[in-house]
Amino acid sequence: MSNTTNLIFTGLKIVSWIIFIGLCIDAGGLIINFIFGLINPELVGSLYQKLDLRALQEQNLWVFFGMYAFVLFVAILKAHLFYIVVRLIQKVDLTRPFNSYVSKQITRISYYVLSIGLISHIARQTSRNLEWYGYELDKLGQFWVDSQAYILMASILYLIAFIFKKGMELQMENDLTV
Repeated sequence: MSNTTNLIFTGLKIVSWIIFIGLCIDAGGLIINFIFGLINPELVGSLYQKLDLRALQEQNLWVFFGMYAFVLFVAILKAHLFYIVVRLIQKVDLTRPFNSYVSKQITRISYYVLSIGLISHIARQTSRNLEWYGYELDKLGQFWVDSQAYILMASILYLIAFIFKKGMELQMENDLTV
């Protein structure tokens, strides 16, 4: 393997760790916002992302819990997705990349990405429907704006996982014939 490839792969490791840590901070901040929103709602305006949903909480507690559940679920899924990516990048062997571990992890990543896309899409449609009933949900749109991109990315990742599975089979067949 060349030095350029090693350098690029090391860069990818660093970037994936940075994204993972950022998503963990994002999810943790949203969880803390939610807890403070229940305990002391006046402080939420000065917390992470200033996600102040007091008006929604006062208007309908169940809608508040439901919409916050969507936000938290998507944030936690994104953090867990990058945890899987970090583990994959740490354990991949570039000299023999076609193995069952890599194939399973890429398939798993595609399922997580699809889940994020579908849940984001459902949340977006739910918030649009709730806006018809007079609920103010403009602040939440930023959390599921890219649902179609996640669904498209999931199909591409699933195709890559399928290619890795076939590559693994060919590599095993090649090892048996040599």
